[in-house]
Amino acid sequence: MTRTDDMPSAWDERTQLTTFLDYARDTARAKCEGLSAEDARKAPLPGSPLMTPSGLVNHLRWVEYYWFRVVFLGEEDEGPWTDEDPDREMRIAVDLPLAQVLDEYAEHAERHRKLVAEQDLDAKARRATRDGRHVDLRWILLHLIEETARHNGHLDILRELIDGRTGV
Repeated sequence: MTRTDDMPSAWDERTQLTTFLDYARDTARAKCEGLSAEDARKAPLPGSPLMTPSGLVNHLRWVEYYWFRVVFLGEEDEGPWTDEDPDREMRIAVDLPLAQVLDEYAEHAERHRKLVAEQDLDAKARRATRDGRHVDLRWILLHLIEETARHNGHLDILRELIDGRTGV
């Protein structure tokens, strides 16, 4: 897997934001390199039975879907979660091959990359957030950078606990 650099090719705001999101996405994928199918399904933190490498990557894929497609574009929410199982995207990932989870994450990232390229950063989301505000695309990008980077920290911990690998 080729990991992008976090240095943007240009200094405009859009390039900086999309470069950091791509870098965080690539980092998540890099943290899964070399994991066996069994290890990708392990949840080594006793208090977090859903926190597996495959579950976190699947969560990232579906979080992007939610913010870009459901909130920003206003599409119907067809995510895997339900009111009874709000973390279902993490639960079902252990039944999928890690390669499939990673491929779907990459495919959706490419689709979202194109969406962002076609929209103004000031464009408002069609759906309101829980507090009734309509965030703009800029906020969504910043939120996804934060979300992905935070979960990369979780992937760091999981990977070290699973097989001792550090430093990715």
